[in-house]
Amino acid sequence: MKIAIAGGGAFGTALGVALALDGKEITLWARNPDAAQTMQTSRQNPRLQGVTLPDTLAPTNALDDLFAADIILLATPAQTLRGFLQEHVNRLSGKALVACCKGIDLTTMTGPVSTIRDCVPSATAAILTGPSFAADIARGLPTALTLACDDAAQSETLQAELSTLTLRLYRTSDTIGAELGGALKNVMAIACGVCMGAGFGESARAALITRGFAEMQRLAADLGANPETLSGLSGFGDLALTCTSDQSRNYRYGLALGRGETFDAATTVEGAATALAVRKLSQARKIDLPICAAVADLTEEKLTAKQALNALLSRPLKEE
Repeated sequence: MKIAIAGGGAFGTALGVALALDGKEITLWARNPDAAQTMQTSRQNPRLQGVTLPDTLAPTNALDDLFAADIILLATPAQTLRGFLQEHVNRLSGKALVACCKGIDLTTMTGPVSTIRDCVPSATAAILTGPSFAADIARGLPTALTLACDDAAQSETLQAELSTLTLRLYRTSDTIGAELGGALKNVMAIACGVCMGAGFGESARAALITRGFAEMQRLAADLGANPETLSGLSGFGDLALTCTSDQSRNYRYGLALGRGETFDAATTVEGAATALAVRKLSQARKIDLPICAAVADLTEEKLTAKQALNALLSRPLKEE
């Protein structure tokens, strides 16, 4: 089966490198024609320093090349996914579409799999998520991810096609749980970055990770997911990685907020938009998610780091 990747950023390129090194011929579509040309001629992506693109990875800006594939990995930001799907719905019909982004749509309050189903009903909708940094994947370091798809036969096919010697995929049919795990861990990574940037310490961060995980499970259960899914790679695994490493954009963004510094506006921070979406969702469904709400307020500069901490610490005492 032909495989293509929509999105020439670091993560999309890293997936392309891993699959190409496994002997597959991969098309990598970049929206920016200059970026595609640079990768074609230099065999490098400036966002993945020190990684040479394999000969079997073909960067392109031609949509015809992208849509010639049977399986398309959608490595686009969560907030732009719907627009891309709506723009190209006719050419995406009937294909296997695998979201590789983590977030909740600010307009519809839904995750990537739901967005694919809404926009391209005839497609097989799936999501690839879990603890992974682009640099690790591109360097061939062992990485395990969750592949969520509610079509059992298609899920097995995708697992076989997208697994490599260093990229191990585990299947689940719980697409809602996988979506939420990937989206909400970014919110918690911002919170942990704020904690460390403001100097609150490792113990406070451990508490945030633990209580943040409880919030993730609470929302997942309310939305019909299996809370146990959040204990796997797409939830707890990703949470542990991104809340403790400055390789995470969301964590670095939180560090900047905690230190009162500016952050590179050109860098996509999925957790910032997701925090706003989750706050709206929790209010509509009357679910108590205080850490998510605090992160939303921090991103809108309604609270300082100290005020957010004081608000969390002053909540009524209760059983764990």
